[in-house]
Amino acid sequence: MPGALGIEYDGSRFAGWQWQSGRRTVQAVLEQALGRVAAEPVRVHASGRTDAGVHALQQVIHFDTIARRPERAWVMGTNTALPDDVRVLWAAAVPPTFHARYSAIARHYRYVILNRATRSALMHRKATWCFYSLDAGRMQEAAAHLLGEHDFSAFRAQGCQSKSPFRRMHLIEVYRERDQVVVDLIANAFLHHMVRNIVGVLIAIGAGRADPDWSREVLAARSRALAGITAPPDGLYFANVMYPAAYSLPQDPIFSRLPPGVARFNPDHPDDGVSLAANSR
Repeated sequence: MPGALGIEYDGSRFAGWQWQSGRRTVQAVLEQALGRVAAEPVRVHASGRTDAGVHALQQVIHFDTIARRPERAWVMGTNTALPDDVRVLWAAAVPPTFHARYSAIARHYRYVILNRATRSALMHRKATWCFYSLDAGRMQEAAAHLLGEHDFSAFRAQGCQSKSPFRRMHLIEVYRERDQVVVDLIANAFLHHMVRNIVGVLIAIGAGRADPDWSREVLAARSRALAGITAPPDGLYFANVMYPAAYSLPQDPIFSRLPPGVARFNPDHPDDGVSLAANSR
């Protein structure tokens, strides 16, 4: 029976999402817990991988099993077997055509910056601390240059394994909530370290070290060497995933603000990478 789960986790004590020999990963602890509920080995597939120290508000995974359990059992039973820093939020039956990664049509990441003079004892490793004042308005002006379909080579990690650097950015919003500056980003998919590299540029602009047009110049240069520092993982959250309505999975209201036609390309799908690049030049 194919099933999907929405999960949240605190990435502080994990070596990332993906299974790694001898290291604590979200995938490993989740597969172990699901295996206890299913009474058989279970392999899970995620909508997107997260690095060490990155958190998730709602990661989506799918798995196949011959076990038959009510949705409540998948939630409650799995949570009983999970460590305290991972929780299943919901469970749903999905058709065999569903794939957590390849069926996704948009992904939402959130980056949280604590912008005050002192560090926080409560938000340690939950936000990136900047003691110098940030101008959220300047950051928003700079972020607007990144909307649309672009070659994001300047914002990808050197070791990024994606076949295409082209992505479609649907939304970037930068706003202040008291002593926090929050950056919401939605795209059809993200390159490795793409969010953290974008935020690194926005922080420099918000601090007054560069003009808002610098983000456009970096994007056009397509060179990682010109993009500045990579923001730390502490403030990064995999927030949510958008799927076609036919799957009837929980969806964040933020996706309702996207323009029509967001599902035209999914660069994570093996058949879509060439189409995206060809239509983005």
